[in-house]
Amino acid sequence: MGFKMGIVGLPNVGKSTLFNALTRTAAAQAANFPFCTIEPNVGEVAVPDHRLDTLAKIASSKQIIPARMTFVDIAGLVKGASKGEGLGNQFLANIREVDAIAHVLRCFEDGDITHVEGRVDPVADAETIETELMLADIESIEKRLQNIVRKVRGGDKEAVQQERLLKEALAALEDGKPARTVEVSDEDAKAWGMLQLLTTKPVLYVCNVEESAAAEGNAQSARVAEMAAAQGAGTVVISAAIEEEISQLDDEEAEIFLEEMGLSEAGLSRLIRAGYELLALETYFTVGPKEARAWTIRCGTLAPQAAGVIHGDFERGFIRAETIAYDDYVALKGEQGAKEAGKMRVEGKSYEVKDGDVLHFLFNA
Repeated sequence: MGFKMGIVGLPNVGKSTLFNALTRTAAAQAANFPFCTIEPNVGEVAVPDHRLDTLAKIASSKQIIPARMTFVDIAGLVKGASKGEGLGNQFLANIREVDAIAHVLRCFEDGDITHVEGRVDPVADAETIETELMLADIESIEKRLQNIVRKVRGGDKEAVQQERLLKEALAALEDGKPARTVEVSDEDAKAWGMLQLLTTKPVLYVCNVEESAAAEGNAQSARVAEMAAAQGAGTVVISAAIEEEISQLDDEEAEIFLEEMGLSEAGLSRLIRAGYELLALETYFTVGPKEARAWTIRCGTLAPQAAGVIHGDFERGFIRAETIAYDDYVALKGEQGAKEAGKMRVEGKSYEVKDGDVLHFLFNA
C-alpha cells in the first residue's frame, strides 16, 4: 500500500503551485521512479528512500520499485463550502477519499498575490477550513441520526453502536473540536472508521514561506507550528517557489541549487516523511536479483498482514517470514552473509514487522 494525501487550502495560498511542482519533480526522476497522472488533479510519486538503492546494489537487482504516494489536488475551498458554496460539494467528496490532509497555509507576504480574505493570517486560514469541515460533519451526523432511529428502536446492535459513536462525535464538534479528538476504543475502531467523518482525517500543516525562509521558517510558520503542536497535528515548512524551480532542474543542478538555499533535501522528501510520521507508516523491503521493492505498512503490522500487502494469498497461506534487519543485510553484504552470521531470523504469525526489515515470505498457495 501507499497512501493518499489530499492537498487543500484557500485560493492563492500556493496549493496548486506546490502540487504541480511536486508532481513535475517526480516526473523528472530516473526511469526507476515513474510518475503517472491518474487524473488532472491526481499524481503518484515515488517515496524517496536511499535504503532501497543500497539494497538493490548489494543484490544486483535488475529493477528498483519504490513505495508510492498519491497526491490529490483538491478544489480550492471558500467559506460556505459545507453548504455547497464554490466547489464545496466536490471538495468535501474528495476529502472523504484521502488518508490524510495536507493543509497548505500562506505564510508569505506578496502584494502581487491577493489573499481571498485580504490579509495574511495562516492560523485564521486553518480555522476557516477546519470550521467548514466541522459544519459538514455536523450536518452529516444529524441526517444519519435521523435515518437510524427505527433500527435503534428495534435493537439493531450495529445501529446502536453507530448512534453512540455519532453522538460522541457530535458532542465534540458542537464543542468546537474536530472528531479526531474523540478517544475511540479498539472495539469501536472499525465502526468509527466507517463513519467517514471529514474531521477524523489526520492533518499536516504545510507552511508555504518565501524563498529566504525555506530553511528555518518565519514568524508566521512558527505560529502554525505552535497551533499544530496544540492539536497533535504535523507541520512542515516548504517554499512552493523553490519547489517550482527545482522541478525544472536535473538532479545535479537541483542538488547545487538546494545547497545554495541552505536546504539538505527537496520539499517532496520532507513532505512525504512528515506524512509517514503523521500516519504512523513504515517500510519493509523484498530484495532479489529480479527486483528490490519497498512496501508501505502501518507501524505495528504483523507478518501475515504485511505479506498480504503483496498479495492476499500470501496472508491467507502464511507459514513464516525469513527476516533480516536492514543494517545486518548491509553490513554482511546480503542474504548469504546474513545467513552465515546467524542474522537471518525465522518469524511466525505474531511477529511485528520493523521498519527496514528485509523479508522473504513462505506460504501455502
